[in-house]
Amino acid sequence: MTTRRDPTIRLLPTGVPGLDAVLGGGLPEYSFNLIAGGPGGGKTTLALQIAFSRASVEAPALYFTVLGEPPLKMLRHAQQYSFFDKAKVGKAVRFVNLSAEAMDKDLGSIMKRMLAEVEEIHPAIVVVDSFRTVAHASGSETDLQAFVQRLALHLTGWQATTFLVGEYETETAESHSNPIFTIADGILWLTQRIERTASVRRLQVTKMRACATMPGLHTLSLSLDGVRVFPRILPRGEPRPHRRGSARASTGVEGLDAMMSGGIPTGESALFVGPSGSGKSLFARHFIAAGAEAGEPGVLVVFAEHPEEHLSRASAFGPELASFIERGLVEVLYLRSLDLTIDEALAAVRLAVERKKATKVAIDSLSEFELALVPSSRDDFREALFRSVSALTDLGVTLVMTVHVVQSFTELSLSPHLTEFMTDVLVLQRYVEIDGKLEKAVAVVKMRDSSHDTSIRRYSIEGGGIVVGETLRGYGVLNGIPDVRAEGGAPLPGMTGDEAALLQHLGELGEADARTLSRRTGMKGATLSLALARLEHLEYATTKRRKGVTLYCTTTQKSTGVVARGAGAQRETQHRARQS
Repeated sequence: MTTRRDPTIRLLPTGVPGLDAVLGGGLPEYSFNLIAGGPGGGKTTLALQIAFSRASVEAPALYFTVLGEPPLKMLRHAQQYSFFDKAKVGKAVRFVNLSAEAMDKDLGSIMKRMLAEVEEIHPAIVVVDSFRTVAHASGSETDLQAFVQRLALHLTGWQATTFLVGEYETETAESHSNPIFTIADGILWLTQRIERTASVRRLQVTKMRACATMPGLHTLSLSLDGVRVFPRILPRGEPRPHRRGSARASTGVEGLDAMMSGGIPTGESALFVGPSGSGKSLFARHFIAAGAEAGEPGVLVVFAEHPEEHLSRASAFGPELASFIERGLVEVLYLRSLDLTIDEALAAVRLAVERKKATKVAIDSLSEFELALVPSSRDDFREALFRSVSALTDLGVTLVMTVHVVQSFTELSLSPHLTEFMTDVLVLQRYVEIDGKLEKAVAVVKMRDSSHDTSIRRYSIEGGGIVVGETLRGYGVLNGIPDVRAEGGAPLPGMTGDEAALLQHLGELGEADARTLSRRTGMKGATLSLALARLEHLEYATTKRRKGVTLYCTTTQKSTGVVARGAGAQRETQHRARQS
């Protein structure tokens, strides 16, 4: 076991929200840095924000402007930002114009002027904006390299942390050959990219000596508060602590809690999947209200409606949240703004969780969440969702999400984008037609490391909210078309060939897990899950757990004589297929 030594390089806070996290704690003191990127990326704003944040009368900042903007023009723009402090100008933050020296294209006079100013005020921060203009004054690459090396040596000797600001494009010949990229201790690269109709700014720390920086591209926003960086949130490296036997978070619906053996295990995630109008938002509201009733703060994240509109519409059915909001137990977070990045959205949710000290979060819904994201995040929504679930459950909150699916009456869809595997709990909502009426059915499809009721139950939406009723017996309803069973439980010829084959193999094996049955039958994914659920619902199979693995077994009395008939049905189906 090795003991980590105390760091010898002091890390300086930048005063830019989110940037210190990306840098691994802050900027190395006395480092020589380059802030690079194309026009409009936020380079000058970032340099000004760091300068005003760090500067004091005892440790001033010296800001050199060249040909880009004279100090008066820069100050006029800078004073629009909240970080600008007029009292610091000329004292803690001093601006010096090098335009005359740069126009003479004399690197020697530029160096002489800069060193004279540095020696006079002994700055802690030095900014040269734009350094690329200085570079153009050099006669050759050798002259530029000598100038940069001398400048870095002098400023480090004066114990100044330095920023050279320049317009450079990524992956160009200049970015590979320019000596500044080699000599610099750190490189902050700012980019601005058009994604269809959206404009996205990002920051990347491509180099920072002696720092464990966060890899990848991080979203950057510009506002009247200046620059804000949204660190790219990554899943935790270590596993979450095992919670076997831990407490449950009530869903707020008594019948559903009973199906879940008490509710959702605390600190886990649940996904409610259903078609439009099936009550997904109401389930989310029940969940948040149940926590507030128990004194547990919660955050409800909505995208389609403003909070006031959402609460007004919600008052017609189910629990009202207005009183809990007034008491500070619930916050409705509205993320309507289009072209969000996943990191901006997660940062807003995390801040709300911290404000309320929330233990419950509901996102309603993932379908609207996807529409609010920039195109690059929509292109791989599964990656965005995976990071979202990991980041929020890592905070220790219990998470409920809803998602819309278009209901098919010929196959079972558990979620769009094949995202059902990312959550710990999966609840399926369906429409079914029974006796000429449109009914709603709910089933708990999975709960990791927890037993649950596998029955399919009716539920209704009433004035007080959702009421889960009795098990739907005598029907196979997962495909939305009721398959009526004969009186006494005997199966009718409606059993599919796949189901008959599955029952036959299960009868031969006695008991088997899903992986074994998949190998024996060739059935996979949702097809196998649907067939097993049908056999359980028709009471031809049961489940039990052994060493953490779910095993399927035949119910001997009901299965006797059915296996042969099932195989016959399979042969009949195959014969019809050959004829067609």
